[in-house]
Amino acid sequence: MDANQQTRSNPFGMDADCENCPELCATREQVVHGYGDVGADFLFVGEVPEEGADRTGVPFTGDERGEALQHVLGLLGLNNSLPSDDEPELDNAFVTYLARCHTPERAPTDEEIRTCEPYLNAEIRMINPEILVPVGQRALSEIATEYTTAPAEEFDAAEDHATTIRGRGFEIVPMADPLDQTDAEREAFLDHFSSLMDRDYRQTKGRRGR
Repeated sequence: MDANQQTRSNPFGMDADCENCPELCATREQVVHGYGDVGADFLFVGEVPEEGADRTGVPFTGDERGEALQHVLGLLGLNNSLPSDDEPELDNAFVTYLARCHTPERAPTDEEIRTCEPYLNAEIRMINPEILVPVGQRALSEIATEYTTAPAEEFDAAEDHATTIRGRGFEIVPMADPLDQTDAEREAFLDHFSSLMDRDYRQTKGRRGR
């Protein structure tokens, strides 16, 4: 991959010193924006940075949950680094979060997620992926609300894991929490996602305007 396409973080000049949520400014180490191949077909969206990502500044790195996701990306050929790397070499994948600041000992509030929504929307608009992968229930609920016509409560990350949902403008492929997946669930996701990757998405992107 062209080195110019790989970005450590904050690929679109987003605010790295956001102070819109004063409580989080006092507890976070840094704002964690998206990371990866900015020409990617596949965009993975988690809920919020955990302690590891808060330290590294890169989504899904620095802890067991991050390594579990990076391991899956490696098996799919989307990560050319070790799962433990703090700056993985992603190819055709981009990783990000709903909320951008670590929230110790609690989940982000709805208001905090809404505050960060413009960042996610900017990433989705600029990358223009073919497939959105909400990682975990909160991400699935938010993505489903925005990009499907069905009520968000109809979607369940465990039941819908490794399936394809037709969304508005994107296909949505939910993933259960990578740290909690059984071996069978991981294999199911790998099999399903591999079948989707067999399509020539890059040709499709070349024919579309952005």
